[in-house]
Amino acid sequence: MTRFFQRGGAWVIGQSVLLGALGLLAVLCRGGGYRPASVIAGASMLCLGAGIALAGVVALGKNLTPFPKPSEEVQLVRHGIYGLMRHPLYTSVMVLALGWALVWQSWPALLVVAVLPPFFAAKARREERWLRQKFPAYAAYAQQVRRFIPWVY
Repeated sequence: MTRFFQRGGAWVIGQSVLLGALGLLAVLCRGGGYRPASVIAGASMLCLGAGIALAGVVALGKNLTPFPKPSEEVQLVRHGIYGLMRHPLYTSVMVLALGWALVWQSWPALLVVAVLPPFFAAKARREERWLRQKFPAYAAYAQQVRRFIPWVY
């Protein structure tokens, strides 16, 4: 259990709680009525988020882990979507969450979505401290590539 928390397991638990709450609130507290624009926007966000997630998983390959702390055997990935953003999987989760809330037209779920950017920003800052310790080249990479949105943030 200690290794779980040393690798950043508390972040994994926090993320799981937030996403579980999002999923349940969207379904249990869905909006009344049907707003096609919301459903279309949400479905578009789900597709975009899935594409970002797939690109991140493919680029990471065997380096994929739920933990923010890199293991001993991983390599620094800077190719593929990681050439555009440092944390595409976090971006994908936020985009997917927004899409989910919009499809279900759930205001309570949107409130959870609003918590995700500061949560993932904090998680990314912690992860990046670990990455800088493990990979001296990470600092230069972080200067060149934005965290969540290419060329913006």
